[in-house]
Amino acid sequence: MAYIREGSPGACKGLPMTTAPAAPLTGIRVLEIGNFMAGPFCAMNLADLGADVVKVENPDGGDVVRNTGPFLDGESSNFIRLNRNKRSLAIDLKHETGKELFRTLAARADIVVENLRPGTMRSLGLDYAALSALNPRLIYVAASGWGQDGPYASHAGLDIMAQAMSGLMSITGEEGRPPVKAGVPMCDLACALYGALGAVSALHARERTGRGQLIDVSLLEAGVSFAVWESGEYFGSGAIPRRHGSAHQATAPYQALRSADGYFVAGATTPKTWVAFCKVLGIESLVDDPRFTQPHLRHTNLAELLPLIEAVTVTKPSRAWVDALQTAGVPCEMLQDFGQVFNDPHLLARNYFADVPHAKLGAVRVNGSPMRFSETPVHMHRAGPMLGEDTAAVLGEIGLSAGEIASLGERGIVAGPAVLS
Repeated sequence: MAYIREGSPGACKGLPMTTAPAAPLTGIRVLEIGNFMAGPFCAMNLADLGADVVKVENPDGGDVVRNTGPFLDGESSNFIRLNRNKRSLAIDLKHETGKELFRTLAARADIVVENLRPGTMRSLGLDYAALSALNPRLIYVAASGWGQDGPYASHAGLDIMAQAMSGLMSITGEEGRPPVKAGVPMCDLACALYGALGAVSALHARERTGRGQLIDVSLLEAGVSFAVWESGEYFGSGAIPRRHGSAHQATAPYQALRSADGYFVAGATTPKTWVAFCKVLGIESLVDDPRFTQPHLRHTNLAELLPLIEAVTVTKPSRAWVDALQTAGVPCEMLQDFGQVFNDPHLLARNYFADVPHAKLGAVRVNGSPMRFSETPVHMHRAGPMLGEDTAAVLGEIGLSAGEIASLGERGIVAGPAVLS
């Protein structure tokens, strides 16, 4: 990561380094029109990679995530982390002057990211067809619940709906219990990542063709794309996948196991690790039991196997089992809550978290990026912006004078703390 951790030698309260090398997307300009998760998370990843992301928001409140708690001195803790590394331009896109300003920005942009309901940008005259006519090199990422066409296209598309329709909820949770969604908005987040991957791929393609393109990504298809084992099961045998709790779809033991103080996870699926697992637990008799000699047999007979395992594992705390199994070479780990995750010594040693500046709150801690480049590292340089924090600067970059910007502010077309000053 291109930052110094707070408290490390040379640190200045966790603020970013000023001599960091250029990030991979340095020089790329992105316009984001997004609410909630998919569009903003897509653009956040592009911003982490060095793109100059201008978040275009309605002057009347901005992104709805700004209204989600918890709040820090009136600012959404969620927003300032989801929208790190971006600039905020507060502009009314329903006003013709606002639309013209956006078109001017799009004419010089490389990427537009939006996650509005299909047809909304077209109704504003700001869809891919309109903008690519002004800028044929423009790459336009349209993220939606169901895609830009098809019978579901006009439906509302929230993450839980995509998790339900994609089949993910049908296999999440315990057998015989109510359906459960993933604890994080997986369809939103995966759609965003596919959008970011599509955008950087389109940048590469543009080097060959000279042309941009439209990238249509949806929550539904992002969710279905995770069904790797499930598609193999259904298309291979016709069987409809079901819930397995924390267990694996095809092999065992590979799941959370009860201990004296909670749970830990283990995966003893190879001949070597299965034997080692049984030795550590003192259940060597199971190694040659015909019900459990192969991973698929252990999976088939898991209802018989699991009680035999947990009758032993509940006798000691998780830490004792994890230490013993790891010493024996069996893959296993503790089951951590997020209080433990956000203070995990491994993540801290790898400088995963960053302390970045916010205009109102000072230094705030954000998640880092999982992408680690040896030559062009990702940058963490600011927390999510105040609404319209960069309106004056962004409009100044396209040639508007301070007086012109102030006039727009007086008419309610743009907003921001420096607009009327």
